[in-house]
Amino acid sequence: MAETSTVARPYAKAAFEYARDHQALTTWSEWLNALGQVVAHSELKKMLSSPTLTSARKVELLIEVADIKLDDDARRFLETLASQDRLAALTSVATQFEALRADHEQRVDVTVVSAYTLEDKQQKKLASALKKRLNREISITTQVDPALLGGVILRAGDTVIDGSVRGRLNRLREALYA
Repeated sequence: MAETSTVARPYAKAAFEYARDHQALTTWSEWLNALGQVVAHSELKKMLSSPTLTSARKVELLIEVADIKLDDDARRFLETLASQDRLAALTSVATQFEALRADHEQRVDVTVVSAYTLEDKQQKKLASALKKRLNREISITTQVDPALLGGVILRAGDTVIDGSVRGRLNRLREALYA
């Protein structure tokens, strides 16, 4: 999997820089996400890796299945990926593109896992505190996991903050056995 992300990085960066320079971040984001979801299906992955199909036919097939309208520049981008046999990396390209876009827009997606459903007031207070701490716009997604017993776990990119009761009990157990 690390190989796919390594392969995808320069393509994601090129797509991002083009979209940013042409004020088309939202459009390219939608295209790449749609194409990435289509490529993720194993049946299409097999067809796209077929040596009997030309690069142009692979691009046409991908656009047909995704059922999207691309401009000439996006089509050329796909043709470049196809000619380099990199269409399978589109899912990773889309993921990395979104990360570059979030960084550019000074925004971060935060997943909050709690033992109980958070009220809107609690979510807003948490978002406000995180906005101050991270100096970015915050988008919160909540999940409920009763096994936490209490508290919350925050995930923002690679950062994980475990403030759950279960996490504290695990750290206490580790300290006692160390």
